[in-house]
This record gives sequence, C-alpha cells and structure tokens, in this order.
Amino acid sequence: MTDILSLDATDQLRALETKAISAVELLDESAARYEATHAQLNAVVATDLERARQRARTIDERRARGEALGPLAGLPMTIKDSLDVEHMPASSGLKALLGRPAEDAAVVASARGAGAVIWGKTNVPVMTADWQSFNALYGTTNNPWSLERTCGGSSGGAAAMLAAGVTALEIGSDIGGSLRVPANFCGVFSHKPTWGLVPQTGHVPPKPGTAAARDLNVVGPMARSARDLRLLLSVIAPGPAPTQAPESLKGRKLGLWLDEPGYSLDPQVRAVIEAFAARLVAQGAAVEPVRPVDVAVLTPAYRTLLHAAMTEDNPTAPHMSHGQWLEANEVRARLSQEVASLFERLDGVIAPITPVTAFPHDQQEMGGRGLRDSTGKTFAYTSILDWISLATACGLPATAIPAGLAADGLPVGVQIIGRRGGDYELLALAQAIEDELGGFRAPPALPTA
Repeated sequence: MTDILSLDATDQLRALETKAISAVELLDESAARYEATHAQLNAVVATDLERARQRARTIDERRARGEALGPLAGLPMTIKDSLDVEHMPASSGLKALLGRPAEDAAVVASARGAGAVIWGKTNVPVMTADWQSFNALYGTTNNPWSLERTCGGSSGGAAAMLAAGVTALEIGSDIGGSLRVPANFCGVFSHKPTWGLVPQTGHVPPKPGTAAARDLNVVGPMARSARDLRLLLSVIAPGPAPTQAPESLKGRKLGLWLDEPGYSLDPQVRAVIEAFAARLVAQGAAVEPVRPVDVAVLTPAYRTLLHAAMTEDNPTAPHMSHGQWLEANEVRARLSQEVASLFERLDGVIAPITPVTAFPHDQQEMGGRGLRDSTGKTFAYTSILDWISLATACGLPATAIPAGLAADGLPVGVQIIGRRGGDYELLALAQAIEDELGGFRAPPALPTA
C-alpha cells in the first residue's frame, strides 16, 4: 500500500476527496511521522494537535454531508515559526516573543480558510537572520539527508519536514534566500514570489503588529512538487490564479547563469547544474549562457538594501544615511529595467542557489569558519547572498527545484528566475521541467535514535 505521506499535497487531497483516508487519519499519520523523526531532526518546535484534530473532525463531518469545501480541506500543514498562528505566536527563536496574544498571519488565515489543518510550527534561526536553523530556545534542526549538516535557513525546519515526509505543504519567507537555500539543501521545492504579491502581515520580523510590508522580504510556498507550489500560491496570493501550463519544454527559451567571475561555485554543484541544463536541451529547450546584470553593481546595492531592512529589527546595528539607501534604491531601479529586457526574449533564467551543498553545522557567529567546497577551497559565509541577490534585489519571482545529487550524495537545486509578476508562468515552467525531468526524491531512511 502506498505511504500516504510520500504523496505530494495534490495527491493527498485527492485521497481525502475520494474518502480513501479521513482528515483525522491523515493528521494522525503526520503526527506519528513527526514523533518518529523528532529526536533526529528537531524541526517542529510547537504543536496544537488537539485543536487540529477537532478541526479535522469537523471537515470530515462536512465532507460526509456533501458540503462544499475549500481547496486544502483536511490537509495537515505546519507553518514557519516567523508567522503568527492563533494559539502559537511566532517566536522567531526568541522566548520574549512567546506568550502574547496572536491572530493568524494573513497567509495563515488564507490557508486555514481554504481548509488546511494547521497543527505545528517549524524551527528558524533567531529573527530569521541565518542560513542555519538553530536558536537557544529550541535548539538545532538537522538535515534529513545528513544529520550533522544544516537544513538551511531561515525556513529550515519547514524544508526538513517536507523532505522527511512529515508535512506536504509549508509557508516560509525569504529576504536573503530563506526560501531557496533550505529548499536547495533539503532537495525540495519553494517559490519566492514577486515582491508585494503575497501579504506579509503577521510575519515576525519586523516587530509584531507592524502594518508596513518589509522591503525585500516575501512570504511564499514550499512543497514537494511544482504543482503544489502553484496550488498554495493560489490560496495565499490575493486575486485569481491563471491556469495555463506548457505541455512540454520544446521551444522554451532559457538562460543559464553559471559563469560569474565575482561569485563562488563548487565544481560538484556546477557539474549537477550543467547536467541539468543538458537534459533540458535534450527535451527540446533552448538554453543559452547569460550574465543578467553587472554583479559589481548588483552585489553592493543589494547588501545595502538588505542591511537597511534588517537594521529595523536590530536597533544596535550600525545605521546608514537615508542618502545611502536612496543611492542603492536607484541602482535597484536601473537593474530592474535592465533585467526586464532580458525576459522579453527568455522564459526564465536558471542559476545556482548556493555555492555549496548543505554544510556541517557551524554555530559560530554567522558561520565563522566560512564555507569549504569539495576541492578544499574556502570562501566567505556571506557568499551565500551572491546567487540569490538578483531576484531579491529586483523583486523577481524565483522557483527553487531539485536538479540532482552532487558527488557527495547531497541535493543540489536550481532557481529559475522569471519576469516580475510572472509567478504563475514560472510555476508552469517549473511543472513542465518536473514532469519531463523528475523532481523530488526522498532522502535515505533516517537513523534510529
């Protein structure tokens, strides 16, 4: 019999609709998988199972009566612990943020309104400010592919639970790669939406109760398939969702961004992405090398904007002048115009996500040992910002999809960057790639405790 938790959300929902399994039974399956893996992974940091079971029972009763239900009706979900959930306020790794009254974040309310059964919160770094998910409040989350390695961050607990088959859908966020990096390290899918497409209300940081959308930051879906990303985005993004999807990769025009002298890339990561691009060509896609913008201009502008956005959460950090921010913002505007012309002739740009595969836990401040590639070369921890900078700085959508396994046996993903506002086109392309090349593969079985 098929393991129900190995199915993606779309197939789990089909099983619920056909009454092959009840919402209560599916929730119990997810909770049991969580209990079985928690000692090894430590990815779920708060649960609300009794309320979740009551909600699941209600959905089962409504389904039995033939009532109309939402598109996520009965599906168990966990939520990144930087998003407020009623009865489970966002901690963002800080004890001081617990114990306060909290309403569902906007995206959580949308998922709940669509019928999702929300039962747990997943781990993050302190104030979502690292690419490793650990904090003094809840401890360290491990990678299901290799327990001594990071699952990524800041949506790291979310990616670990998806890869381990505990949850089929998650909602994360991204200001410095926080959706894409953990998806890459754990071998799952994520979508960084166009900035402003998905409401950020209820995301912490910034401080609870903030009404203004945080610059650069986005909230977006995580899953084990591209079709699930599109499903969840259609729930959490206001407005109608287009339904078009390319039937094949033939005739698709893609850029391949690999050769960038200013950016680091492990040869074993490069090899996987080159092989991935060759498979796209074999399926009829046209792939050409590109260098979208001048990174000598992009990188400092993005880092200035990022520093300004994150300084809001850390008043002790060095502040910049408004003039410095305006200068970086002007650079962003010019680069956005440049890259828009690229998407007049390309359907997407394929790029690495991180320079290396998932690295061993390093809890010195901001990865004090730096990064080491498969040849022994070391480079700065903050080089993780490089490949993700274009989409973030210019507010572009970027879908992370699995590309293969590196020589070290760990997952390698790619991000497909699209035109501003072209989120559903990009997800349709990602689905076509998955359909023809394959997508998620489960990690090897976890060791017993």
